[in-house]
Amino acid sequence: MKKSFVFLICSVFAVCSSSYAQTKKTGKVGAKPASGVSSPADIAQGKALIAKSDCFACHKPTEKLVGPAYSDIAKKYPATPANVTLLAKKVIKGGSGVWGEIPMAPHPSVTQGDAEKIVKYILATK
Repeated sequence: MKKSFVFLICSVFAVCSSSYAQTKKTGKVGAKPASGVSSPADIAQGKALIAKSDCFACHKPTEKLVGPAYSDIAKKYPATPANVTLLAKKVIKGGSGVWGEIPMAPHPSVTQGDAEKIVKYILATK
């Protein structure tokens, strides 16, 4: 009985200390660990870039408009380096067929680096 109680206390301590460390690191209660793909700075810069772009003409954060919602994109594509690169290229070159008949317009003036920051923000909207 005593061993079970000690094990339970140690388990609770381990979970709580891990959660506390993550909260301290991200500033968010209950935040999931970052996948290593995006830094908070990249995500913030991506959000700022989207705010200055024409993205909101076709996309909304949580609702389908002409194109898919950012949250739906984030659910479909895990935040991996390969997906960030793939989706950044789609932002620049445009795309079609994944989300329906209406193609996404290309954005050739967006740099690869800026497109990756935009994608990192979108993938963080889960």
